[in-house]
Amino acid sequence: MRIFLAGGTGVIGRRLVPALVTAGHEVVATTRQVGNLDRIERLGGRGVAVDVFDPPRLDEAVAEAAPDLVMHQLSDLRLFDTEATARIRREGTAHLITAARRSGVSRIVVQSIAWAYQDGDGLADEDEPVEAGSAVAAMEDLARTLARPTILRYGWWYGPDTWYAEGGRIADAVAEGLLPATRTINSFVHIDDAVAATVAAIDWPAGAYNIVDDEPAPATEWLPSYAAAIGAPPPTSTTWSSGRPGGRGASNAKARAAGWVPTYTTWRSGFCVDGLRD
Repeated sequence: MRIFLAGGTGVIGRRLVPALVTAGHEVVATTRQVGNLDRIERLGGRGVAVDVFDPPRLDEAVAEAAPDLVMHQLSDLRLFDTEATARIRREGTAHLITAARRSGVSRIVVQSIAWAYQDGDGLADEDEPVEAGSAVAAMEDLARTLARPTILRYGWWYGPDTWYAEGGRIADAVAEGLLPATRTINSFVHIDDAVAATVAAIDWPAGAYNIVDDEPAPATEWLPSYAAAIGAPPPTSTTWSSGRPGGRGASNAKARAAGWVPTYTTWRSGFCVDGLRD
């Protein structure tokens, strides 16, 4: 299958390129930086320099790739730029959908999040709505304008090159004692398991899937374990809970029923040296 991967050099994108190639797919992957094209080539894909906010160039790139499927893995969260990511989800997704439609592509796989569900009791499943009016909701609605959308609602990524790896945003905050252990519930997924699920999802029926591990947990449980794993001091505890976003766990039953089995079934086994480093 020919795949147009929007976002080929991010945390997940640079893992997806070789994983997709190994699975037998032909991959054209985008980057905003011309200097990253060689990196994509080394990973086994064909690189193309394009900005999702340049619709004419994006239309041209998708048409030249002639893909069977468009994969949307764009975000701007490396530096926690939530405004830029919201713009990508709204405007960037709209441009990508338009380019796909003009090239006759009816299939899209979209990177979404599992912590945007509205308030409710128990674990959230995919039939429940995400927060109304949010950029996430707008992105998912845009994806559904194509005939075969697959929406992957990832949990919090951890593992190599993520915020939880050495030198990452969360790792540094925990090492400095700046992150208290609250009752807020988080759903995690190891970055390698997220990649495996994304490759497998190409063969799943269209729809939304939570890509999370088996054990959503409050920070009062997972944060002390994580701090110990990275050699940080025990976190302070508080009874405060944030509510949305991130205050409710998600169920992975649908993805498991589709055949996905995470290597790290729980953060308890994933928060170890092998799980956090290459």
